[in-house]
Amino acid sequence: MSDRKIGLIGVGLMGHGIATNIVRHGHSLAVLEHAGNQPLDALKAAGVRTFGSARELAAEVDVLLLCVTGSPQVEAVLLGDGGVLQGLRRGAIVIDCSTAIPSSTERLAGVVAEAGGRFMDAAMTRTPKEAAEGRLNLLVGAETALFDECRPLLACFAENITHCGPVGSGHRMKLLHNYVSLGSVALIAEAAACAQRAGVAAEVFIDVLAKGGGGGTALERLRPFLLSQDPSGLRFSMANAFKDLGYYATMARDSGAAGTIAEGVRQTLATAVEEGDPQALLPQLVAWLAQQGAAG
Repeated sequence: MSDRKIGLIGVGLMGHGIATNIVRHGHSLAVLEHAGNQPLDALKAAGVRTFGSARELAAEVDVLLLCVTGSPQVEAVLLGDGGVLQGLRRGAIVIDCSTAIPSSTERLAGVVAEAGGRFMDAAMTRTPKEAAEGRLNLLVGAETALFDECRPLLACFAENITHCGPVGSGHRMKLLHNYVSLGSVALIAEAAACAQRAGVAAEVFIDVLAKGGGGGTALERLRPFLLSQDPSGLRFSMANAFKDLGYYATMARDSGAAGTIAEGVRQTLATAVEEGDPQALLPQLVAWLAQQGAAG
């Protein structure tokens, strides 16, 4: 990978950390100019080139990473006018680090293959902090040979890299992970709102859960908000959580799997997004649920 030209579309909160670590490891990097990017000054100063269209960027790189919001954005950037497929080099590799619907991922992999390229999904877990530190977790769906070929590049920005199976497997595992992770946060948030309404002190609520079956990552991410109304323990918006639960519900339906509990979480998030601030961070779900209880 050391002599490959690398491209990245989506220099947001996660993508900026990925880009920084790719450059830090000595790779040549080019990115797409986009209004949703984080400031590019430091990257440009480090020699990162920018392009005005996905087509132009794809024509200049051997490996292209996508780090966008979800399946509609992935499809648009690949298939749209001025998109990646209009400039993709034969033999080039597309690595989709976004959160996406697996059935869309599998279809796009076929389209990329027809255009002479290769495709893998490398869904991310963890937060922008770990992205900046080069310590993401990656869940990869790809043929074994392609996985082995790309692993050195992925290791530039990831601490744990799991080969989940063929194309689409990474995105499936990401949705399973996010359902468990976000669903656990939502469950504890609802319990915390109930505790607040019932007059149970936040310190007591946290202490008892932490010493028993309620302890773990979800509680720790909520802890700063429960104690001091600081939502930064989980920098993940209500809108993104709702989107991911919707993708999980689609996957569950496609698989014929049970989904009653997931639908309850999805409906809670749907109402919070509709009636509250979609960009509020997920720990703020506690306050919204407490207000709903008061209104009722």
